[in-house]
Amino acid sequence: MQQFMSQLQHLLSAPGSGPVNWDLARQVAASQLAAAGDPAVSPSERTAVTEALRLADLWLEPATSWPTGIRTASAWNRNEWIYKTLDVWRKLCDPVAARMVGAMGDLVPPEARAQLGPMQSMVATLGGALFGGQLGQALGSLAAEVLSAGDIGLPLGPAGTAALVPANIRAYGEGLELPEDEVRLYVALREAAHQRLFEHVPWLRGHVLTAVETYASGIRVNREAIEEAMGRLDPTDPESMQAIALEGIFTPEDTPAQKASLARLETVLALVEGWVCHVVDSAVGERLPNVVRLAEAFRRRRAAGGPAEQTFAALVGLELRPRRLREAAALWAALTEHRGIAGRDAVWGHPDLLPSDDDFADPVAFATAARADLDDELANFDFSAPGAPEEQAPGSPRREGDTEES
Repeated sequence: MQQFMSQLQHLLSAPGSGPVNWDLARQVAASQLAAAGDPAVSPSERTAVTEALRLADLWLEPATSWPTGIRTASAWNRNEWIYKTLDVWRKLCDPVAARMVGAMGDLVPPEARAQLGPMQSMVATLGGALFGGQLGQALGSLAAEVLSAGDIGLPLGPAGTAALVPANIRAYGEGLELPEDEVRLYVALREAAHQRLFEHVPWLRGHVLTAVETYASGIRVNREAIEEAMGRLDPTDPESMQAIALEGIFTPEDTPAQKASLARLETVLALVEGWVCHVVDSAVGERLPNVVRLAEAFRRRRAAGGPAEQTFAALVGLELRPRRLREAAALWAALTEHRGIAGRDAVWGHPDLLPSDDDFADPVAFATAARADLDDELANFDFSAPGAPEEQAPGSPRREGDTEES
C-alpha cells in the first residue's frame, strides 16, 4: 500500500478514471508482488511448460471429441498473469465498483452537493482509488496462488492461450509433497481441457461472463458500511486510508431474481469445472502414479477456494467457486456412458441443451429418459441462424467474419 499512499494526493486532484482506478490497481499489485517475490520464468521452465501442454493435448485426444484449443503455449510469472487477465477483471468488477462510488456520492447531503460543484468529482476519484488500491491487493494475492490462466474456471486470458505459472505450481507441489513434474502435467491437462472447451464452444465465454455480470448486477451496496468506513478517513492524514477496509460492503439482494441468477452462475461454473475434471480423469487413467491424490486435491481446492480467492470474494461480493462439483462430474460421466464422448460433448451445442440445476440430482435420468430426444433437438437445431454466430455448432469451422470470442 506504500505506493498507493504516495500517490493519493495526486489522485484526488486528477480527473476520475472510472469506478476503478485500474492503473493504481496494477501498480499496487505489482508492488505487492515485488515485496513478496515474483520469480522470473527460466528458459528450462518455459520448455517444461511447453512440453507438458503438448503431452497433455496428446492425452486428451481420445477423451474429447474436439481437437486442441491451444494456439499459444505460455509460461507466465505472477505479474504477467495480472497483466494478461486485467481486461476481464475490469469487465467483471467495474459494474460493482460503480455502485460503490455512487453510494459514496449519495452520502453527501443534497444541500451540500450544489456548494461542492466541481469538487464532487473528487468523491468519484477517491472511490476509484479506494477500490483500485484494495482490488490491486486482492489481485496481487490471487496472482501468488493461481496455477494457470483458467485455474479459477473463468476464461480470464486471451482466447487460445494456454498459460501456466511455474512458480506457483512449484509451491503448490511442495505443499502436496508431490513431484513438481507430475503436478505440472496435471495442471497442464486441466488447462488444455479448459482451452478445448472454450475454443470449440464459441458461445460459452460470453455465457459464463454474462452469468457473472448478471449476478453482480444484483449485488447491493451496504451504505452503512461505506458510511462507517468513510467516517474513519482523515483528509489531513493519508495514512488513515489504511484503516478503510471495503471488504463486506457488497451483499447479494435476497430476491427471487437474484437467487435465480446465483443458481445459474453456480450451475454454469459447476458444469465447466465438472467437465474439465471428468475429461482429465478419463485422459490420465493410471498414467500418473499420484493421480488419485492430485484429483482429490484439485477438487477440494476448487470447491473451497484459496485464501486470496476468499479475500477477492469478500471485496467484490462474488464467489467464483463451483458448488456441486462432484454432482456435475458425475453427470458428465453418465452422459459419456450412455451417449459416448461425442454425444456428451454435443450437449455443449447450445445453452438450452445444458443440464439444469435440477438435473444434477439424477444424472442417469438426464443422460437417458429425461433427454431422450436430445439427439433430435441437435439434428434439427439451426446453428447458422442469421445474427447468431455464437450458436455455431461446437467444433465446426468458423464462418467468415467470426471473431475469436464470437
